[in-house]
Amino acid sequence: MSSLGKLALVAGVSALASACAMSTIAPQPLRMARLEAEALPTAPPTPGSGAVAKAADGHFWADAQVNGQPVHFLVDTGATAVALTPEDATRLGFKAADLKYGYNITTAGGSSHAAAVTLTSVSVNGARLENVQALVVADGLDVSLLGMSYLGRLTRFEATRNTLRFEP
Repeated sequence: MSSLGKLALVAGVSALASACAMSTIAPQPLRMARLEAEALPTAPPTPGSGAVAKAADGHFWADAQVNGQPVHFLVDTGATAVALTPEDATRLGFKAADLKYGYNITTAGGSSHAAAVTLTSVSVNGARLENVQALVVADGLDVSLLGMSYLGRLTRFEATRNTLRFEP
Protein backbone atom coordinates (compact mmCIF):
# COMPACT_ATOMS: atom_id res chain seq x y z
CA MET A 1 0.00 0.00 0.00
CA SER A 2 1.40 3.43 -0.90
CA SER A 3 2.21 6.08 1.70
CA LEU A 4 -0.66 8.16 0.36
CA GLY A 5 -3.00 5.19 0.75
CA LYS A 6 -1.83 4.63 4.33
CA LEU A 7 -2.32 8.31 5.09
CA ALA A 8 -5.86 8.13 3.71
CA LEU A 9 -6.57 5.09 5.88
CA VAL A 10 -5.24 6.83 8.98
CA ALA A 11 -7.41 9.84 8.21
CA GLY A 12 -10.40 7.54 7.92
CA VAL A 13 -9.65 6.03 11.32
CA SER A 14 -10.08 9.48 12.81
CA ALA A 15 -13.81 9.12 12.25
CA LEU A 16 -13.82 6.41 14.94
CA ALA A 17 -14.66 8.71 17.78
CA SER A 18 -15.69 11.93 16.07
CA ALA A 19 -19.23 10.56 15.94
CA CYS A 20 -19.09 9.11 19.43
CA ALA A 21 -19.00 11.04 22.73
CA MET A 22 -17.43 9.21 25.65
CA SER A 23 -20.03 10.39 28.16
CA THR A 24 -23.56 9.12 28.76
CA ILE A 25 -24.74 9.96 25.25
CA ALA A 26 -26.39 7.00 23.53
CA PRO A 27 -24.17 5.02 21.15
CA GLN A 28 -24.05 6.32 17.60
CA PRO A 29 -22.84 4.76 14.34
CA LEU A 30 -19.12 5.32 13.74
CA ARG A 31 -16.98 5.09 10.62
CA MET A 32 -13.43 3.82 10.68
CA ALA A 33 -10.93 2.56 8.12
CA ARG A 34 -8.92 -0.64 8.54
CA LEU A 35 -5.17 -0.33 8.98
CA GLU A 36 -3.07 -3.02 7.38
CA ALA A 37 -1.01 -4.97 9.90
CA GLU A 38 2.68 -4.45 9.37
CA ALA A 39 5.79 -4.64 11.51
CA LEU A 40 6.48 -0.93 11.69
CA PRO A 41 9.67 0.27 13.34
CA THR A 42 9.59 2.83 16.11
CA ALA A 43 12.47 5.20 16.74
CA PRO A 44 13.49 4.99 20.39
CA PRO A 45 12.21 7.98 22.38
CA THR A 46 14.30 9.76 24.95
CA PRO A 47 13.16 8.45 28.37
CA GLY A 48 11.29 11.06 30.41
CA SER A 49 11.08 13.48 27.49
CA GLY A 50 7.35 13.06 26.88
CA ALA A 51 8.19 12.78 23.18
CA VAL A 52 8.15 10.21 20.41
CA ALA A 53 10.19 10.25 17.23
CA LYS A 54 8.68 9.92 13.76
CA ALA A 55 9.11 6.40 12.41
CA ALA A 56 10.48 5.52 8.98
CA ASP A 57 6.89 5.12 7.70
CA GLY A 58 6.20 8.81 8.47
CA HIS A 59 3.89 8.11 11.41
CA PHE A 60 4.34 8.64 15.12
CA TRP A 61 4.27 5.39 17.09
CA ALA A 62 4.18 5.53 20.89
CA ASP A 63 5.14 2.77 23.29
CA ALA A 64 2.93 3.56 26.27
CA GLN A 65 2.31 2.08 29.68
CA VAL A 66 -1.44 1.53 30.07
CA ASN A 67 -2.64 0.28 33.44
CA GLY A 68 1.00 -0.73 34.00
CA GLN A 69 1.20 -2.81 30.79
CA PRO A 70 3.01 -1.93 27.54
CA VAL A 71 0.87 -0.99 24.51
CA HIS A 72 2.19 0.03 21.08
CA PHE A 73 0.01 2.84 19.67
CA LEU A 74 -0.31 4.69 16.39
CA VAL A 75 -0.66 8.33 17.47
CA ASP A 76 -3.78 9.71 15.80
CA THR A 77 -4.45 13.38 16.56
CA GLY A 78 -7.64 13.22 14.51
CA ALA A 79 -9.24 10.45 16.59
CA THR A 80 -11.38 11.68 19.45
CA ALA A 81 -10.77 8.56 21.56
CA VAL A 82 -8.08 6.07 22.38
CA ALA A 83 -9.05 2.89 20.48
CA LEU A 84 -7.84 -0.54 21.59
CA THR A 85 -7.65 -3.79 19.70
CA PRO A 86 -9.29 -6.73 21.51
CA GLU A 87 -5.82 -8.25 22.03
CA ASP A 88 -4.52 -5.12 23.77
CA ALA A 89 -7.71 -4.85 25.83
CA THR A 90 -7.32 -8.47 27.01
CA ARG A 91 -3.68 -7.87 27.97
CA LEU A 92 -4.87 -4.85 29.98
CA GLY A 93 -7.26 -7.04 31.97
CA PHE A 94 -10.56 -6.31 30.24
CA LYS A 95 -12.61 -9.49 29.87
CA ALA A 96 -14.42 -9.82 26.55
CA ALA A 97 -17.52 -11.20 28.29
CA ASP A 98 -17.75 -8.07 30.49
CA LEU A 99 -17.52 -5.56 27.63
CA LYS A 100 -20.73 -3.97 26.36
CA TYR A 101 -20.28 -3.46 22.62
CA GLY A 102 -23.01 -0.81 22.32
CA TYR A 103 -21.33 1.37 19.70
CA ASN A 104 -21.97 0.33 16.09
CA ILE A 105 -19.06 1.17 13.83
CA THR A 106 -18.22 0.64 10.18
CA THR A 107 -14.70 -0.26 9.11
CA ALA A 108 -13.19 -0.78 5.68
CA GLY A 109 -13.59 -4.50 6.41
CA GLY A 110 -17.29 -4.16 7.28
CA SER A 111 -19.40 -3.45 10.33
CA SER A 112 -18.14 -3.90 13.87
CA HIS A 113 -18.91 -2.88 17.43
CA ALA A 114 -17.00 -1.00 20.12
CA ALA A 115 -17.20 -0.96 23.91
CA ALA A 116 -16.42 2.08 26.07
CA VAL A 117 -13.86 1.52 28.84
CA THR A 118 -11.88 3.68 31.25
CA LEU A 119 -8.11 3.22 31.43
CA THR A 120 -6.74 3.74 34.93
CA SER A 121 -3.57 5.33 33.58
CA VAL A 122 -1.82 6.05 30.28
CA SER A 123 1.82 7.14 30.26
CA VAL A 124 3.98 7.97 27.26
CA ASN A 125 7.59 8.69 28.23
CA GLY A 126 6.59 10.33 31.50
CA ALA A 127 3.46 12.13 30.21
CA ARG A 128 1.01 10.31 32.51
CA LEU A 129 -2.76 10.81 32.73
CA GLU A 130 -5.32 8.93 34.80
CA ASN A 131 -8.89 7.85 34.02
CA VAL A 132 -8.60 8.02 30.24
CA GLN A 133 -11.69 7.12 28.20
CA ALA A 134 -11.20 4.57 25.41
CA LEU A 135 -13.02 2.24 23.01
CA VAL A 136 -12.36 -1.45 22.49
CA VAL A 137 -13.07 -2.19 18.84
CA ALA A 138 -14.40 -5.74 18.35
CA ASP A 139 -12.71 -6.21 14.94
CA GLY A 140 -11.40 -4.22 12.00
CA LEU A 141 -8.63 -2.44 13.90
CA ASP A 142 -5.14 -3.90 13.51
CA VAL A 143 -3.31 -1.50 15.84
CA SER A 144 -4.40 0.47 18.88
CA LEU A 145 -4.77 4.24 18.39
CA LEU A 146 -3.67 6.95 20.80
CA GLY A 147 -6.41 9.55 20.25
CA MET A 148 -7.63 12.80 21.74
CA SER A 149 -9.18 11.30 24.90
CA TYR A 150 -5.50 11.12 25.96
CA LEU A 151 -3.84 13.79 23.80
CA GLY A 152 -6.53 16.43 24.41
CA ARG A 153 -6.07 16.22 28.17
CA LEU A 154 -2.36 17.05 27.96
CA THR A 155 -1.30 20.59 28.78
CA ARG A 156 0.21 20.68 25.32
CA PHE A 157 1.37 18.47 22.48
CA GLU A 158 3.49 19.71 19.60
CA ALA A 159 4.61 18.10 16.37
CA THR A 160 7.81 19.01 14.57
CA ARG A 161 9.18 17.33 11.47
CA ASN A 162 10.68 14.48 13.46
CA THR A 163 9.21 14.59 16.96
CA LEU A 164 5.84 14.69 18.71
CA ARG A 165 6.26 16.13 22.22
CA PHE A 166 3.78 15.71 25.07
CA GLU A 167 3.43 17.91 28.17
CA PRO A 168 1.27 16.39 30.95
